[in-house]
Amino acid sequence: MKLQIFDSTLRDGAQGANISFSVDDKIKVIETLDNLGVDFIEAGNPFSNPAEMQFFQRIAGLKLSHAKIVAFGSTRRKGIPPEEDGNLKSLLAAGTEYVAIFGKSHIRHVTDVIKATPEENLAMIESSVRFLTERGKKVIFDAEHFFDGYKTDAGYAFEALKAAHRAGAYCLSLCDTNGGIFPDEAYDITKKVTETFPDTIVAIHCHNDGGLAVADSIAAVSAGARQIQGTFLGFGERCGNTNLCTAVCNLQLKRGYECIPPEHLKDIYESAMTIAETANVAIPENRPYIGMNAFAHKAGMHADGVLKYSSSFEHVDPEIIGNKRKFLLSEISGKSAIYDKLKNYFPSLDKNGKEMGEIVAALKERALAGYQYEAAEASFVLLVEKLLGKYKNSFDLINYKIINELPAIEGKVASAIIKIRVNGVTKISASDGEGPVHAMDLALRSALADFYPEIAQMSLTDFKVRVLDSDKATAAKVRVLITSANSSDSWTTVGVSDDVIEASWIALTDSIDYALMRKK
Repeated sequence: MKLQIFDSTLRDGAQGANISFSVDDKIKVIETLDNLGVDFIEAGNPFSNPAEMQFFQRIAGLKLSHAKIVAFGSTRRKGIPPEEDGNLKSLLAAGTEYVAIFGKSHIRHVTDVIKATPEENLAMIESSVRFLTERGKKVIFDAEHFFDGYKTDAGYAFEALKAAHRAGAYCLSLCDTNGGIFPDEAYDITKKVTETFPDTIVAIHCHNDGGLAVADSIAAVSAGARQIQGTFLGFGERCGNTNLCTAVCNLQLKRGYECIPPEHLKDIYESAMTIAETANVAIPENRPYIGMNAFAHKAGMHADGVLKYSSSFEHVDPEIIGNKRKFLLSEISGKSAIYDKLKNYFPSLDKNGKEMGEIVAALKERALAGYQYEAAEASFVLLVEKLLGKYKNSFDLINYKIINELPAIEGKVASAIIKIRVNGVTKISASDGEGPVHAMDLALRSALADFYPEIAQMSLTDFKVRVLDSDKATAAKVRVLITSANSSDSWTTVGVSDDVIEASWIALTDSIDYALMRKK
């Protein structure tokens, strides 16, 4: 059975904290969702400000292969005829075939918030929907606070739906605006609506304040809802909206509904990454289906099991939605997982040989010292190179000196002087930086540039410090993770010491060694 997917990333999602889209960002999101096969994209409220109206005018000529753009607004204001209401006129001017308008379905919101009589509110709903449908628009009526309204006064909540239905609404959307209902409530109430309006598409629109938006949406689909509304990554006001990515994967892979064209299932992971990058948000690593660790295995028994029989510890094949299986390197990793991680780097490595035993033992020993290689695979590869006798260092450090200076001079608060030797040639370099690690990074690159010109193509992109034994206060051991990148790849290295500069130096030199090793 086909379900309609209604994405509100650009409207409801944009109401989330720290979410802001430029016009180009919005177009990128629209194109990504359209390519994925989403049915409806709610692009914003053209009445909210002139920029939004200009945006609708700009995308009027956008060629989409699947999705329909939806303009969002409200019913007419109290005491104003539809033809004179600025919001309704802006929905017409937006030029979209589909429009979504919200109206009150909770009796207390009618009497206490908009200060209207129950009859007046129903007239506002009916006249607004009819005004738009008579002018060729297909109207999706969002019954705001429907579930809470139903529990307060079921009869009136249904009257709001009937008013929109009489006026020709294309779809009736049941909104859990406060995000607090449970799946059994979503099922029971939605079932009553779908039985009352069998000839009309019923949609479910849930917020996630109780952490149940996806579960509520799936329950509503089981009760006959045929459209799911939400945001693709789940972000939105307060605790966010239904995560469409999770809902689509669950319903299409496990319940047999067609939410997006089957040939686009493999694009879900990449689409999620694109939208996250565009919105400048990080996808939680444990997010179902699309998280970096959604199919990550750490325990040796789990890793061994999944290699032998994938469904032993994976509920779906990650490649179906474009994600990948991942084995984490740690002191509890089994030999099978470690070998699977290393076999592409060291094809001649024997899984059952003496060297594998030494590698497993070294990993456990390094874990005791504070090293963690789950997020620092590059450092682990270098460690294995050393254990196998294949490592050749790129340079020898003679000494380095770090000088911190306050107040800052032109934003520079530290200087670094580094003396190294490469193939018998000694080089000294110095640099200022915005911090000691930054200064050290610049000085080292400068010293190595004549020997390894390719270093100019790589850059440090992330730097993290973790205190390992906080009870020792400033004498605590720290773990430093450094992520570097070039035009085609990125890698992370780790250093551990009770001196944050030394830990940074270990991670920094590993980063350069790894880049040069990969080039060779």
